[in-house]
Amino acid sequence: MNHALLQFDQLRLVDDSDINQSDIMTSFAIDDTLCLTATETKQPAIHLWVHRPTVVLGIPDSRTPHINDGIQFLNDAGYKVIIRNSGGLAVLLDEGVLNLSLIFPEEKQFDIHDSYQAMVEFIRWLFEDEPYTIDAYEISESYCPGTYDLSINGQKFAGISQRRVKQGTAVQIYLCIEGDGQQRADVIKQFYEKAVQGEETKFNYPSIKPEMMASLEQLLGKSLSTKEVIDQLLTKLKQRNIEVFNQTFTETEQQWFDNRLNLMNKRNRTIS
Repeated sequence: MNHALLQFDQLRLVDDSDINQSDIMTSFAIDDTLCLTATETKQPAIHLWVHRPTVVLGIPDSRTPHINDGIQFLNDAGYKVIIRNSGGLAVLLDEGVLNLSLIFPEEKQFDIHDSYQAMVEFIRWLFEDEPYTIDAYEISESYCPGTYDLSINGQKFAGISQRRVKQGTAVQIYLCIEGDGQQRADVIKQFYEKAVQGEETKFNYPSIKPEMMASLEQLLGKSLSTKEVIDQLLTKLKQRNIEVFNQTFTETEQQWFDNRLNLMNKRNRTIS
C-alpha cells in the first residue's frame, strides 16, 4: 500500500454493512457527506456497505429505449432498482457483495487516475497473502466495464467508480465476495436484453459474457464472506498502526446528509 494517497495515520470508519439497517440511497448520501467533510477537515475516511438485492443503474442505463421493461424484469426477479450519482453503468449488489469507499481530500498534485490507482493498490494490499495476481484492466464483456476492473485470470470480481464533491473524492469499489459471479452477470445481461431489445442506440451498452465474471470465493477456491473480508481489513489496518475511529455525524454533517439524500430521492422519482 505505497500510493501517496494511502499514507494516512488516522482513518474515519463508517460501517454501513448491516443489511438489516442499511439503505442503498443512504449509502450514496453518506459518501457525499464524507466528501464534504474531507473538504473541510482534510480527514480521509473509509465507508463499508452491504445491501439486499439491488441493481444500481448508471444514468446512461436510465436512457435505454425500453427502460421500463428492463426495470420490470429486475423487480420481478426480486431486485430493487435505483439510479446512482456516480459514473458507470449497471451493477448488481446483494448480501455477498461488499462495497468499499475511500474518501480523500482532493489534493492538487493528484489527478483522477491517481485516485483509481490508489484503490487498486489498496485492494491488492488487502489480499496480498493470496497466491494470485490481481490485474487491473478493462474486462469489456463484463457489466460496468472500465479501465480499472479488477480480475484474476481474466475473470472480473470488482469494479471501481469515482465521485467528486467539492474538494473531496469518493473512490467506490464493489467487491464480489460470495456466491456466483456468473449468475449475477446473467441478470444484468438479461436486463440489457429487455431494456434495449436490439434497437440501435447512441450509447454503446456492454455485450456481457457471464463467464467473464466470478466471485472472489470462486476465484480463490475457498469459502469467503463479506464479514471475513471486513475483519481482515480492520486487522491489517491495525497491524499498520493506522488508527481507525468511529464518529457520529455532527450537526453540520447531518444537514449535508439530509440534503444529499433528498437529491438522491429526487433523482430516483422517475423510476419509482
